[in-house]
Amino acid sequence: MPLSSRQSTLLLFSVFVIAICGLIYELIIGTLSSYLFGNSVVYFSLTIGLFMSAMGVGSYASRWITRSLLGWFILLEIAIGLAGGVSAALLYAVFATTPYYHIAMVLLTFLVGGMVGMEIPILTRLSSSSEESIKDALANVLAFDYLGALIASVLFPLLLLPELGVLKTAFVTGLLNMAVVFLNLHTFRDRLRQWRQLLGVSVTVTLLLLAGTAWSFQLTSFFEMQLYEDAIIYTQQTRYQRIVMTRWGEDVRLFLDGNLQFSTRDEYRYHEPLVHPALSLTRSRESILILGGGDGLAVREILKYEDVQPIELVDIDPAMTELANSHPVILAANEGALMDPRVELVHQDAFKYLEEGAEQFGVIIIDLPDPNNESLGKLYTREFYKMVRRHLAGGGVVAVQATSPYFARETFWCIVHTAADAGFQTWPYHTYIPSFGDWGFFLATAHPIEPEAFTVQVPMRYLTPEVLAGSFIFDSDTSEVETKINTLDSQVVLRYYEKGWKQWGD
Repeated sequence: MPLSSRQSTLLLFSVFVIAICGLIYELIIGTLSSYLFGNSVVYFSLTIGLFMSAMGVGSYASRWITRSLLGWFILLEIAIGLAGGVSAALLYAVFATTPYYHIAMVLLTFLVGGMVGMEIPILTRLSSSSEESIKDALANVLAFDYLGALIASVLFPLLLLPELGVLKTAFVTGLLNMAVVFLNLHTFRDRLRQWRQLLGVSVTVTLLLLAGTAWSFQLTSFFEMQLYEDAIIYTQQTRYQRIVMTRWGEDVRLFLDGNLQFSTRDEYRYHEPLVHPALSLTRSRESILILGGGDGLAVREILKYEDVQPIELVDIDPAMTELANSHPVILAANEGALMDPRVELVHQDAFKYLEEGAEQFGVIIIDLPDPNNESLGKLYTREFYKMVRRHLAGGGVVAVQATSPYFARETFWCIVHTAADAGFQTWPYHTYIPSFGDWGFFLATAHPIEPEAFTVQVPMRYLTPEVLAGSFIFDSDTSEVETKINTLDSQVVLRYYEKGWKQWGD
C-alpha cells in the first residue's frame, strides 16, 4: 500500500530530526572527550571519522533488511534514543571508574553512527514506496538530512551546551528521538504488527530518559565528584568552558575545563611573581592590559600601585568575570578588584582583541590558561606575540605565565623561544607554588632591562628582590632545551604540552 502525503511528510520530518540528533551526539562525544583530555582537534577528528565510517557500515548493512521496514526504522530510532541519550552519562561513568574510556568512546560512537547510517537507506526506501521515485526520495531525504545537521551545528554551541550542559543535552536529544518514535507509532499504527511491543519499549526508554533529564544535575555532580579530590561547591557550564570550584577546609580551588586555575591558599605565590616584576621594571604604569585573569586576582595586585590607571582586562568569558564579582569566596580573594572604576572589562577573544585594536600599553600581563587545545594554543604562537609587541609602548614590559618548566619542560621553553622569535628579548623565571608545583613565567621587552633592579614598592606576602633574583636560575632538569617555534600553522606547543603532562599522569 503506497504512503499517503501525510505519511511521506512525517518520514521527511523524521529524517530532519534524526540528522539533528545524530550530529548532536557526535558533538557531545567530541566535547566531553576534549573536556576530559584536552586536544580538541584530535578528539573531534576521531569522533567525526568514527561516526562517518560507522554510518557507512550501517548503510551497507541495511541491504539485508528487506522486510518490516517501518518496524526496523522505529526499533533503530528507539535504540539510537537510548544509546545517544545515555552516551554522556555512560562515558562520564567509564572515565571516573575505569581506565577504558577510549574503548567505550570508540564503541559508543560506532554504535550510534552505525544505527544512524542504517536509518537513512531505510527511510529512503520507505519514501520511495509512496508516489515518489527513488530519485526524488533520495534527493528529499538527503536534503532534509543536511538541513538537520546545519540546525544541530548552530543549536549545540549557542544554546544547548551553555544552557543545559553535556549530560542534560544528551538526555534531551534522546527524548527528541523518542518524540519521532511516538509520532511514527501513531501515524503508522495500522501498518505495524508489533505495535504494542514497540510502544511498551518506547515508554520504558522515554521514562528512563526523563529520569536522566530530571536528575542530570545530580548525575553531573556525582561524576565530577569522582574527578576532583575535594568537595564541589560550584559548577557552571558556560558557552566557552566548564567552571568548577572545590573546597577542602579553607582551601578553595577554581578549575576551568578540569584544569586548576588557582588555590586561595597559595595563589599570591603565583600572582605576585606574575605581576610585580613587570610593574617594577616598566618605564610607565599609566596604562595596563591584562589578557585573561578574569578571576580578578592579578588586578588586585596591580591596584596596589596608586599611579596605575586605566586597566583594561580582556577575558573571553563574561561568566568568569561575573563569578569573580559575585561569588563571596572569589570576591574576598580579589578584594573586589574588578569593581574598581579604573578597571574596564572587555569580553572578547584575546587574539581578536589584539588584531583589531591599536592602543599601546606600558605593561601587558598575559594570564591565560595553559595551551591544552587549539583555541588556547593560538594564544602562544609567534603571530600572537608579534601582535603583543605591536601593543607594547616604548619602555614597556610584558609578563607571561608559561606553564611548568619541570612538568612540561619543552612546553615552557617553546613558549619562551616563540616570544623571542617574535622579536622580544626574554627573561624566563620560575617559582614554587604548593598547589601547582614548579611554575614558570617570563618577562618580554623590546629593550634591555635589568631584572636585578626590581624593588618592592607595595606590600607583598611572598616576593622579595632576593626571591626574584633566585627565580632566574634554572636547575639541570628545568634548564633550557631546544624546541621548535609555535605558529598558527603548526601549533607544536600542543604536542609538547600533551607529551609533558602525560608522563605525570595528568
